[in-house]
Amino acid sequence: MTSSERYLAQGPRVGIRHFAAADREEFTAAARESTGLHRPWLFPPATDDAYDGYLHRLQEPSREGFLICERATGRITGYLTINNIVHGAFRCGAIGYGAFAHAAGRGLMSEGLRLVLEYAFTELGLHRLEANIQPTNEQSIALVRRAGFRLEGFSPDFLFLDGAWRDHERWALTSEMTVGTPDERTE
Repeated sequence: MTSSERYLAQGPRVGIRHFAAADREEFTAAARESTGLHRPWLFPPATDDAYDGYLHRLQEPSREGFLICERATGRITGYLTINNIVHGAFRCGAIGYGAFAHAAGRGLMSEGLRLVLEYAFTELGLHRLEANIQPTNEQSIALVRRAGFRLEGFSPDFLFLDGAWRDHERWALTSEMTVGTPDERTE
C-alpha cells in the first residue's frame, strides 16, 4: 500500500485517516509533549489505557475519529473527532480537535480540518458541524473562523473540564456554507 492509499483524503501537506491501535505510542507521546499547548482546554489520551479506551469509544456509530498526518513523513500532527453524530433530519455532529506541539502554527490543522469537513459533508452525509470552544481559547476560535464557522451563541457552564463547569462559545458550519474560498465565506 502506498502512503496516499492509506488516507481517506489528502491535501498538499496532510492526509486524514482513522485512528488505529498501532498509533497508540506515537499519539500518546505527542499528547504528553503537548500538555503545555493543550491545557486548560484539552485533555487528549496520554497513556496506553486512556488511548485504548478512546479508540474503543471511536468505534461507536455516533462517533468518527481522524488523525491528521503530515504526508511527507506520515507523522501525526493532530486529530479531529466528530461526536454525537445524529442522522435523519438532523444530520449533525460536534467536533473536537487538537494539534500537537511539534506541528502547531504551521497551518496543518487548517488543512486537516478542511479535509475532514469535506469528508463529513460528503462521505458521512452530514449537513451541520458544531464546535464548542472556551472563549479564552483564541487559537481554536481562529481555526474555526478560518474554516468559515459562524458564532451562534454562548453556553454558560457547558462542559465539565479540568474540575469545573466551563463556559463555551457555540460555533457552527453547514454544508451550504462551504461553497467558495475561505475568504469569500468570511466576508
